[in-house]
Amino acid sequence: MKLKRSGRLVDMTEYLLRHPHQVISLSYFSERYESAKSSISEDLTIIKESFETQEIGRLQTQAGATGGVCYMPSMGCLEAERLLVRLQGQMTKKDRLLPGGYLYMTDILGKPEYVNAIGRLIASVFINEKLDAVMTMETKGIPLAYAVATQCSVPVVVVRRSSKVTEGSTVSINYISGSSKRIQTMVLPRRSLKEHARVLIVDDFMKAGGTMKGMMNLIKEFGAEVAGMAVLVEKKDERPKLVDHYVSLLKLSILEQQDDLTIENGNVSEWLAMHHDPHAMKK
Repeated sequence: MKLKRSGRLVDMTEYLLRHPHQVISLSYFSERYESAKSSISEDLTIIKESFETQEIGRLQTQAGATGGVCYMPSMGCLEAERLLVRLQGQMTKKDRLLPGGYLYMTDILGKPEYVNAIGRLIASVFINEKLDAVMTMETKGIPLAYAVATQCSVPVVVVRRSSKVTEGSTVSINYISGSSKRIQTMVLPRRSLKEHARVLIVDDFMKAGGTMKGMMNLIKEFGAEVAGMAVLVEKKDERPKLVDHYVSLLKLSILEQQDDLTIENGNVSEWLAMHHDPHAMKK
């Protein structure tokens, strides 16, 4: 289709946003818009500058016969802070506190507006990591896992508590829950992960880290590798977690009488500043 530059810019931007982490050749765009590669390169420069100014992602070019352009979604530090403030406002209501020290988040995890933004924030932290899959434990972590996987353009792997006939042969392990100290089971189909796959673990809530630790051990059973771990809310506790080097967006504190709670920022801003957000480094 032959388009004017304004039309090309709109269509090209929309195409890149729908195909994150995929290398798209200049030849493809040249044929798509019936335009010279030099014109396409100029268009991509404009889009790249716009993405960087608005802090919505990076546009990387790869030279060579098989090269092209790749859009890598990200979230700037200021937008991340605004998102965390909004989440804090939603989660600090007393009626969200559930027995056992858990937090009711089903309504938030059911809103695409929040889930998609959280997914982009987590993907920003691991923007430079080569990922092959995003893993989560059933069931509330599934929306988050799909949001992150969409931004990273990788499949989702769901760990279950029991095997299903429709999933074929499985690998199962026993793990000790970090909070209740009870032995539990997690199961994953053998076809879910390939050897040497790099896996990002994502979950909605973490108390002591037993579930995260279990998923780490399960990944090792497949000969795969943990590329990172991220959780939406972690419970603040004086006792050390069973895992470390994880990203948390928010921290939950419960007062002694358990009739009140506070939500504060986790360590996600530090991760953005130290590793992935050049704009945050300048602050």
